[in-house]
Amino acid sequence: MDTLKKFIPKEIEPQHGKVSWVSPSNIALVKYWGKYGDQMPQNPSLSFTLSQCHTTTTVKFTPKKKRDDKVAFDFLFEGKSQPNFHPKIETFFSRIAHYCPYVVDHNWIIESSNSFPHSSGIASSASSMSALSLGILSLEKQVKPEMSQDDFNQKASFLARLGSGSAARSICGPMMSWGISKAIPGSAQEWATPINETLHPVFQSYQDTILIIDKGQKKVSSTLGHDLMQAHPYAQNRFAQAHQHTERLMAILAAGALDEFIPLVELEALTLHALMMASSPYFILMQPQTLAVINLIWAYREATQIPLCFTLDAGANVHLLYPEEYREKVQVFIAAELLCFCQEGQYIDDHVGNGAKKM
Repeated sequence: MDTLKKFIPKEIEPQHGKVSWVSPSNIALVKYWGKYGDQMPQNPSLSFTLSQCHTTTTVKFTPKKKRDDKVAFDFLFEGKSQPNFHPKIETFFSRIAHYCPYVVDHNWIIESSNSFPHSSGIASSASSMSALSLGILSLEKQVKPEMSQDDFNQKASFLARLGSGSAARSICGPMMSWGISKAIPGSAQEWATPINETLHPVFQSYQDTILIIDKGQKKVSSTLGHDLMQAHPYAQNRFAQAHQHTERLMAILAAGALDEFIPLVELEALTLHALMMASSPYFILMQPQTLAVINLIWAYREATQIPLCFTLDAGANVHLLYPEEYREKVQVFIAAELLCFCQEGQYIDDHVGNGAKKM
């Protein structure tokens, strides 16, 4: 695409450097499920950028002694060599090489760690691939200090998408959109767009307490789940619904209408898992504890009128979403009724954040 030519730099001389980025996960309110082509979304999505659930990635780059066309890298995850991650990173490098040709001119050492359990329904690929993209792009910024912050963020989001679709939404905050929607000026398929100006103050400090129902590896990967949407009997209706929900949610977010926010967000979460259960082959990522927690949330909300709701990602864990002013009351509810459903009593207190940070 002609619009992507701007991401192809002029020749960059090999560099020495080391940079560290902390990049957050995000939680989608309108879900992205189904993709086509080169990591393009079948429908728009809207997400809160988180704060405490993040990946820290340090990237060291040195010039190769002898240039070739192969990418050379070592990868350490939480201090240990992890060869099983190599294929995904190799695929990522191959996808970005056209836009970052300097990747083949360097040796890369990548060290990464998460603040949360990997592959348990918190978007670890979003935080990890966005952090890696920012580290790689920092080499280009080192040579081109005149690159504006907006241009840097946009290219970082574009690169991150090529590693993991949802990673496009982890660069900035507090809310990001990804995928073209007529309700969002400047929205794009190739990168995510920050939504700041139209966000009501109540959502700018929104809380997300994540109940860790299952810390284990998911039985079905998100990649496979996305692929199953290609022949899904409800795919087209779902994509149309996501467009409608995006338009509705944009108005809700601007107005601060919590009574409309809650049912839409919960419907999106349940729709995501209904799509999994109706695919072929079908699968279920929720656990019995997930359903028990959902029922308790509904009962608590009805009894107290506190605007607490839930959303789910592609896993068993439950994200409790609520305004900051209700934090103390919700924490009491968690301790009294929900903690027993968490694996090893573990949960993460998080909140809306402002995106990735360079260390």
